[in-house]
This record gives sequence, structure tokens and C-alpha cells, in this order.
Amino acid sequence: MTEPVIDLLATEWAAIDALCADLSDAQWDVESACPGWTVRDLVSHMIGTERMLAGDAAPAAPSALGAHVANPIGAANEAWVDERRGRPGAEVLEEFRDVTASRLDQLRAMSDDDFDRVGFTPEGEGPYRTFMEIRLFDCWVHEQDIRLALGRPGHLGGPIADRSIRKIGAAAGYVVGKKSGAPEGSTVVFDVHGPTSLVVPVVVEGRARVLDDVPPDPTVTLHLDTATYVALGCGRWDAERASSHGDVRIDGDAELGSIVLDNLAFTI
Repeated sequence: MTEPVIDLLATEWAAIDALCADLSDAQWDVESACPGWTVRDLVSHMIGTERMLAGDAAPAAPSALGAHVANPIGAANEAWVDERRGRPGAEVLEEFRDVTASRLDQLRAMSDDDFDRVGFTPEGEGPYRTFMEIRLFDCWVHEQDIRLALGRPGHLGGPIADRSIRKIGAAAGYVVGKKSGAPEGSTVVFDVHGPTSLVVPVVVEGRARVLDDVPPDPTVTLHLDTATYVALGCGRWDAERASSHGDVRIDGDAELGSIVLDNLAFTI
């Protein structure tokens, strides 16, 4: 099977393996910016999703769920995570290696028709291929969660990072129009610089939409480094934390710029 997402998933899972291979017991217990989860919990979550996709039965959900669990999908995720909280990090990582190797075997055995088949994805009905592209994004984001928690920045460039950051950029119209309520006629430009660069201009004309070109005099331009854009877009940081820990500059309407930064998250 030559489906491109398979090799990308293999690369991503290898990156997570390498990142976690030398962690101490204390590092596995470091709290991440993903609400309610430690480094161990993040890896446990990825294990759980792949085990579910492999057809394994989910464990029972814990009787008490934390405030970070907001819906049935969150409760299902928490079941896999909670089951592994008492295990050593090295054991959790070994399970991650086993399940991702098994999943790669399954994916490589699938046909083109299997990848074309429409069914459930976390973003609505779509081909299985789309589901696996979402899995790639999810795993890369959790890799970044681990890196942020441990102070080990990296993997912000290359094909997986590029795909993932463009996925965040694709939500710019929703962020500017629906979430931020930018006024009619305003233009907002996201200027992302770093290992992966991206420029996304948005105009509000009835509905907010992404433009092909940057307008000559935008209402506001948000300059952000790659890591800060990811932390904001994935709901890990708010505008205040981004301004104090990241690389952020607002040119133009500072009030609108701050509102957009506070509403940049399109996923959690």
C-alpha cells in the first residue's frame, strides 16, 4: 500500500518514540498544557486511540472524571489514559511501540478502496484516509505538547509540521469571523515565521473568508513564531501567556488583534 499518510504516521510515531526514549520517571509525570494530562497521559491517549482503531475493547471509564473531561469522547479517551496512570513511563512507551507497529502493519495491508471508504471521523463523515490525516495531526500536536512540557522544542519544520500548521491556518476564517466577531470590512493577517512559515489573510465580508493575497493596508497583522501559533491554535496558550512566553507582535488595531489571539484556538 502506497497511501502517503502511512509513511507520515510512521515518521511521526518514530519521532515520539525518540523524544520519550530517555525520559526519567519525573519527566513522565510532568504536567502538560493539554488540560488534565501529564506526559505519560499524552502517550497513553495515543495508545488508546490506536488500540480502539485496531478493534480492542475500551476499558471502563473511571468513576470520577476530572474537570477537563467535557463530553463523551473525552470520557472515552480518559478511560485509556486512567488505566495507565499507575504504570512506569518506560512500560507505557513500550506499549506505544507495540501498538503503533501493529497499526502500521494493518494500514499497509489495506487497499485503496479501504482508504476511500466513507465513515466516522472526528470532523464528521469522511473517507478513512481523512481520519488517518486527522490522526497524524493529533499525534503531532501531542508531540508538541510533550516538547512544550519538557522544554525540548523541535519538529516544527518538515512535511508533517507543514501539514499540521496549514490545518490550523485553514480555520482562520472561523477564528476571525465566528469566534472573534471581527467587524464587517476588517482584514486580519496571520504572519507566522520560523521553521514553518505561513501567511493567512482574512477578510470579513458578510462571512469571514481567507484571501489569496495580503491586502495593502490590513486592519491588523499578527506576527507569531511557529511554536506560539501552534500553542494558541491548539488551545494550549491564551493571549496573555503567548505574549509573555512566545514571540508575538501586533501591528494595527491592537484591540482587535488581542481579541483574535484570545480566540485563536480551533481545537483542544
